[in-house]
Amino acid sequence: MSEESEIVELKAKIIALEERNVRLMEDLQNAENEKRYSESELFRLQKDLARVRTELERLKSPPLVIGSLRDVLPDNKVVVKSSTGPDFIVSVSQYVPEKDLIPGARVSLNKQTLAVMEVLPAPLDPIVTGAEIMEKPDLSYDDIGGLKDQMVELREAVEDPLLRPELYQKVGIKPPKGVLLVGPPGTGKTLMAKAVANATNATYIRLVGSELVQKYIGEGARLVRELFELAREKAPSIVFIDEIDSVGAKRADVATSGDREVQRTLMQLLAELDGFTPMENVKIIGATNRPDILDDALLRPGRFDRIIEVGLPEVEGREQIFKIHLKNMNVSKKVNPRELAEKTEGASGAEIKSICTEAGMLCIRDNRDTIMPEDFENARVKVLERNKNKGSKNIPEYLYQ
Repeated sequence: MSEESEIVELKAKIIALEERNVRLMEDLQNAENEKRYSESELFRLQKDLARVRTELERLKSPPLVIGSLRDVLPDNKVVVKSSTGPDFIVSVSQYVPEKDLIPGARVSLNKQTLAVMEVLPAPLDPIVTGAEIMEKPDLSYDDIGGLKDQMVELREAVEDPLLRPELYQKVGIKPPKGVLLVGPPGTGKTLMAKAVANATNATYIRLVGSELVQKYIGEGARLVRELFELAREKAPSIVFIDEIDSVGAKRADVATSGDREVQRTLMQLLAELDGFTPMENVKIIGATNRPDILDDALLRPGRFDRIIEVGLPEVEGREQIFKIHLKNMNVSKKVNPRELAEKTEGASGAEIKSICTEAGMLCIRDNRDTIMPEDFENARVKVLERNKNKGSKNIPEYLYQ
């Protein structure tokens, strides 16, 4: 019995040692995992410390002076003009590519030695950079009604040269540089420009003419110059200048200082439209409802080669515009687009859209979800008939202008 008890005791000790060994192996594995985690954390902290030290050294570095490059000399020397003093002959850092050293370029200079440290990109005014439309307009040709002939002329002058330039090469002619859209307010001039921009892969740059008129001398001309520099850089591109009459009015002999500044801006615009700098793959679209006040130099061939008149739509065009707006509206089957078109003689596309919106508002006012013909009739009277009441004693005339 003693031997058997000893065997049992030994087995128990072996089992206990095996269990202890398992626990020790688990503790060893956990310790190794903690070691690897600590090493990774230490490596991360060392990287963060190196980054902080680099950032600290960068913040402690002396500021650089902005200057302009005047001339490039032999032996890695250049002539620069700093923003704080006269011209200097200085050295160029070995890290600056020689091909970037172009007279007129902006450069950063060491504050102590005035050595050229790097070539800076050309500055662009926020007004110009903000004019670039990053995404294409979501308007297509199908969303425009009553302007079939005008769209054909616009596509021939803008879309075809950008998408099919080989056609003009075969014929042996140069495509038009610019297109001027002329017509009353609300006839779809801006919509036409958006549709063309949607149909091409060109960069769409939109600017209102009044934004080019600045307070200080030379600022407006600089904006025009930077606008076309951006267009050439982003080519193929479409530049749409809305309300161009605000900057392109006829030049007068007697003018105030403000008028002379507008004329300087106009002269820079004329030079950019038909100057020495090529305008390949850059198309200009202008829009105005006052063509009678535009300067003759702006209208001559070579600048705006094609002038497209965008007038009030005929009955067929009005019917088409009504169909475009009614397709997304919950209207009664009794609503007839042809009858609506016949009753809105002299209405523009914007007024037709306003009639459709007003009809929907009247429907909502009566707690209905279906627009009836009488809603359109009331909306037509409200939108169009007010033009016949100009001079009313109760409503100021300026509200109709």
